Amino acid sequence: MSDDEREEKELDLTSSEVVTKYKSAAEIVNKALQLVVKECKPRAKIVDICEKGDAFIREQTGNMYKNAKKKIERGVAFPTCLSVNNTVCHFSPLASDTSELEEGDMVKIDMGCHIDGFIAVVAHTHVVKDGPVTGRHADVIAAANTAAEVALRLVRPGKKNKDVADAIQKVAAAYDCKIVEGVLSHQLKQFVIDGNKVILSVSNPDTRVDDAEFEENEVYAVDIVASTGEGKPKLLDEKQTTIYKRAVDKNYHLKMKTSRFIFSEINQKFPILPFTARALEEKRARLGLVECVNHDLLQPYPVLHEKPGDHVAHIKFTVLLMPNGSDRITSHSLQELQPTKTIDDPEIKAWLALGTKTKKKGGGKKKKGKKADESSGAEPMDATTNEGS
Repeated sequence: MSDDEREEKELDLTSSEVVTKYKSAAEIVNKALQLVVKECKPRAKIVDICEKGDAFIREQTGNMYKNAKKKIERGVAFPTCLSVNNTVCHFSPLASDTSELEEGDMVKIDMGCHIDGFIAVVAHTHVVKDGPVTGRHADVIAAANTAAEVALRLVRPGKKNKDVADAIQKVAAAYDCKIVEGVLSHQLKQFVIDGNKVILSVSNPDTRVDDAEFEENEVYAVDIVASTGEGKPKLLDEKQTTIYKRAVDKNYHLKMKTSRFIFSEINQKFPILPFTARALEEKRARLGLVECVNHDLLQPYPVLHEKPGDHVAHIKFTVLLMPNGSDRITSHSLQELQPTKTIDDPEIKAWLALGTKTKKKGGGKKKKGKKADESSGAEPMDATTNEGS
C-alpha cells in the first residue's frame, strides 16, 4: 500500500482518532447551539448572537490539541446564521446591521465546527416565545423534524439518495408543507463540507444529481428545510450575502488592489471552509469581494427568502455511518409542539419505527422509534433529548 493510499485509508471512520475528532467537534457545536438558543430573546441583535456562537466555537476548539506535535487546524466550519421567519438560510449580517429578534419570531440557527477538518454541522428551529409552539409554526417544525427522523433511518448503507428525497417529501406533505427546493445534503470528508455524494431534497428540471448509494464509514450532513409556502425561495438582495467559500480550483489575476488585499487575507485565514465577511475589514471587503465573486474565486452562500407570511423550519444533523449503525452526533431538543396535523400514513409510521442501530448492538436508541409521539408530531431527537419532545 502506498503512503497516499494509507493516508486515504486512515482518514475515514475506520480510524478511532477520526471518530473522536468528529464527536469532539459535534460536542462543541451542540453546546454552541444551546448557547445561541438561550440568546434568542426579544430585542436581541442578530449579529451579536451570531458573533457569540462563532466566538464560543473558536474558544472551545482553541483549547484542544494545544500541545500536538503537528499543528491541527480547528475552529468554525460554517459561520453562525440566524434566518428569521420567511428568510430561509445564510443570514449572518455584518457588524453594522441593526436587525433584532422580536417576540414570536421563528429563528433558524445554522452553524458548524471542525477539528482537523473533521466537520460537525447542525441546524435547529426555535420560536422566540414561552410555552408550546402551535398552529402552522408547529406544523412546519414537526414536518422538518419528522422528515429528519425518517432521513436518519434511511441514510444507511445499501440505501440510495433518491429513497431519502422521496420519503422526506412525503413526510412534509403529511403536514401540508413543502420541502424547500435547492437544498442539498452533502457527504462530509476531511476539510470538505460539500462532498460529491449528495441528497437533493426536491428534484426539478434545473437541478439534477447523480444517483448514489450510501456506504459504511461515510459521514453526511442531512439538511432538511420545510415551508408552509411554495418551497421555491428567491434571492432578493445580493448585498445580504456575507458567507463565502474559496473555490480552490479557480485562479484569476485580480485587477483591483483592494480585491487582491482581501483575497490574500482570505487565502491566509480561510483557505478551504466557509467564512463570514464580518471577519474581514468591512469597507475593503465590500469592494474586494465583488470582484472575487465575479471571477468565480469565491462561492457565495446567498440569503434566500420565501414569501412574507410563509413559515420556514430548518433541521440539519451530522450522521456517522458506523459499522454498528447510524450515529447522529448533532442535535438539539425541540420546544413543545402542538401541530394541527398528525401522521396517519402507514409507510411513514413504518419508517419511523425502524431502528438506527444494527441488530448486534441491540437496545439503545432503537427504542425511540416505538415512542413516536404522534400528538406532538415530533420524535425525540436522540436518547439525550427526550424531554424536548
